[in-house]
Amino acid sequence: MNTRRTQTEQLQDIVNDYIDSGSPWPASAKTVAAWAILTKRWAPQSTNLIAQCADLLARAMRDEYIEDPQGRRVRAKHAARFERAPEQTPLWADIRSASREHMQIAFQQRRQQIVGDCHQLKIDADSYNQNSNPSAPIQLVFDFTRDLRDLEALESRGARASA
Repeated sequence: MNTRRTQTEQLQDIVNDYIDSGSPWPASAKTVAAWAILTKRWAPQSTNLIAQCADLLARAMRDEYIEDPQGRRVRAKHAARFERAPEQTPLWADIRSASREHMQIAFQQRRQQIVGDCHQLKIDADSYNQNSNPSAPIQLVFDFTRDLRDLEALESRGARASA
């Protein structure tokens, strides 16, 4: 039997240890991280430095925005996962120079991530409503048409106000 725990499972154990320690909860990830480092439950490993740096770079690329010719705030860098034996590898490209194929794959994959997030949100809400809040269930709407329309209206008003 394989008893080796994944890095994610080890990190989940740290969070549960933090909660069990009686430390303030709910808490921010930074608070838990500070506690984990202070109590020597976590330290950076030199073998993971490349992965840690790559994660930070990916986060920075994900958070880079530019203004397009129409004045919209647009994400500059987009990742698309491609099969590179033995695993799928995300390759990053800039929206200003990326191929149509790259952007089509990136958009489709981001949409699938959103669908997956919505699916998990529905499962979480259904479980909470059924097990913790049956008398006043929290209702969620997964049709975002109105939300998108409202956001676009706010953005166009903001653009007109600043012009």
